[in-house]
Amino acid sequence: MSSTKHSSEIATNSVDSTAGSDLEKAPPTGIEQNDTDLDHIGELEGYVLDAQAGDASLRHLKTTKDGSTILIPQPSSDPNDPLNWSQTRKNVILAVISFTAFLPDYGSATGAVTLLPQAAIWGMTEDEVNHSQVGNVFMLGAGGVVAVALSAYFGRYPVLFWFTVLALATSTWCAAATTFESFMAARILNGFFSTVAQGGGLMFIKDMFYFHEHARKINVWAAFIILSPYFGPLFAAFIISTQKWQWAFGVYTIETSLCLIAIILFVDETYYDRHIPLESQPPRGSRMMRMLGVSQWKSRNLRNTFGQAMSRPFIVLSKLPVAIASFYYLITFAWVVGINTTLAIFLTPLYNFGPRQIGFFYFTPIVAATLGELVGHWLHDLVARWYMLRHKGRLESESRLAVIWLSTPFMLAGLVLLGFALQRGYHYMIASLGWGLYVFGIMITTVGLNAYVLDSYPEASGEVASWLNFARTAGGFIISYFQVTWANTKGTEQSMGVQAAICAAGLGLIIVLQIFGKRLRIWSGPSHFKTN
Repeated sequence: MSSTKHSSEIATNSVDSTAGSDLEKAPPTGIEQNDTDLDHIGELEGYVLDAQAGDASLRHLKTTKDGSTILIPQPSSDPNDPLNWSQTRKNVILAVISFTAFLPDYGSATGAVTLLPQAAIWGMTEDEVNHSQVGNVFMLGAGGVVAVALSAYFGRYPVLFWFTVLALATSTWCAAATTFESFMAARILNGFFSTVAQGGGLMFIKDMFYFHEHARKINVWAAFIILSPYFGPLFAAFIISTQKWQWAFGVYTIETSLCLIAIILFVDETYYDRHIPLESQPPRGSRMMRMLGVSQWKSRNLRNTFGQAMSRPFIVLSKLPVAIASFYYLITFAWVVGINTTLAIFLTPLYNFGPRQIGFFYFTPIVAATLGELVGHWLHDLVARWYMLRHKGRLESESRLAVIWLSTPFMLAGLVLLGFALQRGYHYMIASLGWGLYVFGIMITTVGLNAYVLDSYPEASGEVASWLNFARTAGGFIISYFQVTWANTKGTEQSMGVQAAICAAGLGLIIVLQIFGKRLRIWSGPSHFKTN
C-alpha cells in the first residue's frame, strides 16, 4: 500500500449493483477510509476477517453480503475500482492471466522432447541440445522481475500486452529456426518475454480480489504454472511422432496468439490507488489507450518514478522473509525442472520408450498437479480457519506455511521412489507413482508459499511473486547443467536421494519462518513504496 496517505471519507453507500460487488453497505461514520489500512494492520498484528470477532473499532467496516467477513482491503465507492468489478469480469481476467502464465514453462519444456530429433538433425548429442534449455529457463526468472518493475512505472496492462506481443514474435522465430544457434537465441528471448503473467500474476490477484479470496485464486493461477511444463512434452511427443519438430513450436505459437487475442479482448488495467480521492482520480481514457499504455503514461506522476520502480524488486529481496522463502523454493522446485527437462533421456533406454510412450508418461504429473489443485481448493482455507479458531479470529501470515508440513512427505517419498525406480529398473508405473507424489507435493507447497509472501508484503504483490518465480527457475537453471551427468555418474538412486535430503533440510527454513517470521518482518521494516 502507499506510504503517502491521501485522506478521503469512507463510502457509506454500496457500489452500483451493476458492479456485482461482494460487499455490504457500511453504516455512516466519520472515520477516514485510508486511516483504516487493513493490509498494514494485517502485516503487523494479523488479519482479522471475522466481522463479529474483531475489535469494536472495526465494526464499521464493509463486509461480505452475509456480514460475516471483513473486506480487506476496503473498496472505494468508485465503480472503476477493480475490487468493485463483477465477479464474472474478475474471473475472466484471472483465467486469461492464468492461461498466459501457462505459456512460458509449456514452451520451455517442449524443447525437452524436440531435442531428440534436433540432435539427429544438427549432429549434436542430446545433452548438448539440452543446453538450449538453460538460457531459456534462466530468462523465465529474469524476465518476470523486469516485467514487474516496469509494471510499477508503465502500468500492469500495457506491460502484459507488449511482453506478450514480443513473446508471440519470438515463439514464431523458434518454430522457424533452422540452426541450433538461431533456435537458442530465439529460445532465450522467448523465455524473457513470455514470463510476464507468470512472474507478475499475483499483482492482478491482489488488485482484483479480497484477502479472503486470495488462496483459492492463487491456487487456480499456480495450477496453470505447475501443469504447463508437463503439457508441453505431452503434446510435443505426439507431434514429433508424425510431424517435423517445428510443429511442436508451431502449436506453442498458436497458443501464444490466442492468449494475446484474449488479453486484447478481456483484460484491463487493474492498478487503482484508493488513497486518491474519487474526484482526484486520473482520467482512465479508452481501454485501447490503457492497453497501449498511453493513459498510464499521462498519469505517471501519480505513481513511482522510473528509478523507484526499478529499485522495488531489490528492496523486497532485502526483506529476510522473502529471501528465505525464495531460497526454500529454489532448493525444492529445482528438481521439478531438472526431472522434466531430462526425463526423456532416461526413459528412452530404460523402458525402450519412443515419443508416443513418453507423451503418455506425462499424464502422470498432469493428474498429480490437478489433484493438488483440487485438494488445495479447500485445504488452504481449512488451515486458515483452523488457525483463526485457535487465535481469536486473527490470521498471521506465517499460518499459510502450515500446509508445507503436509506436502513435504509427498515430495520426499516421490523423489526417493523415482530415483530407485530409474536405477533399479522397476516397472514404469512405479516411476510414474514417484513422479506423481512429488508433483502433488510441490503443487500444495507453491500455493502456501505464494500466499505467505503476499500476506507478508501485500504492497509488493508483484515483486514477491517475481522473486519466487526467479528462485524456481534459477534452481532449474542450475540443475540443468549437471542433472544428467550427476545421475549417470552416481546413479539416480543417489542423486535423487540427495535431492530428497535437500528438500527435507529445507523444511528447517520453514520452521524458522513459522517461529521468527513475524519478528523478521517487523525487524526488516515496511517497504515504503509510493504505490502498491
